[in-house]
Amino acid sequence: MDTIFLYLIAGVGLGISFLKNKEKTKMALKKAFKAFEGILPQFLVVLVLVAVTLSVLDTATVSRFLGGESGALGILIASLVGAITLIPGFVAFPAAAALLEGGAGATQIAAFVSSLMMVGVVTLPMETKFFGRKAALLRNALAFGFSLLAALFVGWVVGL
Repeated sequence: MDTIFLYLIAGVGLGISFLKNKEKTKMALKKAFKAFEGILPQFLVVLVLVAVTLSVLDTATVSRFLGGESGALGILIASLVGAITLIPGFVAFPAAAALLEGGAGATQIAAFVSSLMMVGVVTLPMETKFFGRKAALLRNALAFGFSLLAALFVGWVVGL
């Protein structure tokens, strides 16, 4: 129901924009389509990987490693996977939703997403060139610690 409501709001907004200025609306739609074309390959690859992972791993396995009962080890596993994975946010959130539906715990998924967004193990060499080794390592270490704190906070809020 929420999705239908959001699509309705977007459609009404698009209609108002079109009535106000047809040329700008057409240009905006062309830009949006080009941006969508740019992100579609990455999005499809991650969705396929998540789908394959969820089809290979049953709900019990996902729950064992990333479920609410996996505890601190599950949070650490999710954080480490997020830290070494390089996925854009617009792809990570649907993947996280699929994992949640597959039996993963909210705290573990929060750890995955927060470390994915804040920690950059893959981009560390580039970050080191720009900011220096000490600053890059310090930033990543602090970001990793904060992602764990954010995950624990999410777990606490969900548990209320």
